[in-house]
Amino acid sequence: MHIIGVIDLKGGQAVHARGGARDRYAALQRSAGSPVDGNAVALASHYIDTFGLSAIYVADLDAIASGALQSDTLRAINMLGASLWVDAGVTHPQQTKQVLDAGTETLVVGLETLRSFDALGDICAVSVRPVAFSLDLRGGTPMAAAMPGQPPETLALRAIEAGAQSVIVLDVARVGAATGPDVDLLKRIHLAVPKAKLYAGGGVRGLDDLRRLRDAGCAGALVATALHEGRLTVADISAASGF
Repeated sequence: MHIIGVIDLKGGQAVHARGGARDRYAALQRSAGSPVDGNAVALASHYIDTFGLSAIYVADLDAIASGALQSDTLRAINMLGASLWVDAGVTHPQQTKQVLDAGTETLVVGLETLRSFDALGDICAVSVRPVAFSLDLRGGTPMAAAMPGQPPETLALRAIEAGAQSVIVLDVARVGAATGPDVDLLKRIHLAVPKAKLYAGGGVRGLDDLRRLRDAGCAGALVATALHEGRLTVADISAASGF
């Protein structure tokens, strides 16, 4: 199982995401006992050096909210050598190059900001890097203001048909909440897109949850709070890599 460390980036700082309430996110002070003090590059280095992670997912919350891309921070994280996944609120093909030029290896396109699946298809067509579709949920409900009324399984299938290579099922209500992932939903999505790589984000509490995600058909998981709070250890990450 592929474990990806998460950095939520806001105003140049790594913040601790909880429940999707972005206006209340505060700078992350410590991760697994190590001081971070809001430094996103230090957090990425901690993920790599302490936990041995080979991939970092960055949610550029400023860019997602239509602000400027935090390119310098992304480039600095990329220089550490891990594979960089970035959600920067890309909604049309013209934005793709700027995000990729910042060192992004996997471009993440989120349902929250996506205007249409035609737009996703256009983004996939011009991207020279893999595209992952983030199936953004809040309490199991798709965050799809531009495309309401479609169940998660249908949204995942349409994303793959548009050209996305993988699907991240990210429930912001579960982020930082230690409630566990929605395994039943993940199983249904895996059945809808059995050939796509499926990743889960939000709610992972420890190694047992990673086993449940594996059994649900997930290729990997996005984790942050479980690492910060010591509920996922170096030994756990090593064990999960053998799943």
